[in-house]
Amino acid sequence: MTTGTRLLTLKNGYHLFTRTVGHGPVKLLCVHGGPGGTHEEFENFAAELGEDKVQVSMYDQLGSFYSDQPDFTKPENQQYLTLDYYLSELEEVRQQLGLDQFYLLGHSWGGLLAQEYALKYGDHLKGLVVMSMIDNIAEYTVNVNALRAQTLTAAQVSYMQGVEQAAAFDDPEYQKLVDVLNRHFVCRQPQAHPRHLVSTMATAVYNHFQGNNEFVMVGTLNGWDRRADLHRVTVPTLLTFGEYDTMPLQAARRMQQTMPQARLVLTPDSGHGHSVDNPRAFFKTLGQYLNDVETNQFTAY
Repeated sequence: MTTGTRLLTLKNGYHLFTRTVGHGPVKLLCVHGGPGGTHEEFENFAAELGEDKVQVSMYDQLGSFYSDQPDFTKPENQQYLTLDYYLSELEEVRQQLGLDQFYLLGHSWGGLLAQEYALKYGDHLKGLVVMSMIDNIAEYTVNVNALRAQTLTAAQVSYMQGVEQAAAFDDPEYQKLVDVLNRHFVCRQPQAHPRHLVSTMATAVYNHFQGNNEFVMVGTLNGWDRRADLHRVTVPTLLTFGEYDTMPLQAARRMQQTMPQARLVLTPDSGHGHSVDNPRAFFKTLGQYLNDVETNQFTAY
């Protein structure tokens, strides 16, 4: 596969940004979170894993910063704001990059897509890595509400709820409280996360699927649930979460027990963005998983 940056032209005519780094025999395709994030969270993966060992491909989904950004307010573009579309887009990227018997890694929303991909297109996979994503939204919603209640005062929670009911999300005090929660459970080392002079978040996509922030789940992903299906994912799987993740760790443990070949590892002192919060621990876990599968030494635990 050609390394470097490449723009893919999809069947629908839109263009996606892709980047491939490394020349190793192990092929890893990474799917970013958000929805509406970017590939940048994976920029250092090949260097950390060893460019002579692993070839890492990444891309920006439709609407995200480096790819085409349709006007989603137009009726003809509403067809792209669906889970089915982004799953089909992932498969088209896989085909155009020429990947087969590869490892698929998805973070957060990308981890949701990775689970869907494994259920529908699992024959193409050699392994699956689900980063900070459980198998349903309901338990996530309960957990983030509990985390908010544990972290803030009752008055602060009540204030946030009032702002949310009024949909006045630009309220400065509300945003300060969101920042407090983010520093506890999303980015515990914010200085290490990518920075830009402008926002790179595709807010139209994020707001449609999620809501205003990580602690308000009001988007169309509500109701998503794969708990009854996850046992059908039979490839060696790494479930990796931050110690202080927004995702409920008890649900992660249940996933590990449900899946035939799943390993669950927590990254210490890190949140939802644990590959950046604690890269040394995260890449040790990911590198060990890839090596174990490649050498037929993978065990579930």
